Amino acid sequence: MDRGEWSLPVTFETERLGAYLTISSTAEAARVLLEHWPLDRGKALKRAKAACLLVLQGKADAEIAREAFMKAAAEAEVFVRP
Repeated sequence: MDRGEWSLPVTFETERLGAYLTISSTAEAARVLLEHWPLDRGKALKRAKAACLLVLQGKADAEIAREAFMKAAAEAEVFVRP
């Protein structure tokens, strides 16, 4: 399966204060959004999940999922390292 590798990884602070996780693929992002995301709902979250699915199905470019993940992080007020 194509994991949808990202050209630029995203590092964000997890639910545990001071703990960071770096995501470098759509498959990793999908797992985080489904299993470890601080919100259960939201427009950006829904779009990010849909974008990840499209990428994993080979119907969209991986950067679409990365951009959607960043918008979901902003919606959830998740700190992302520059």
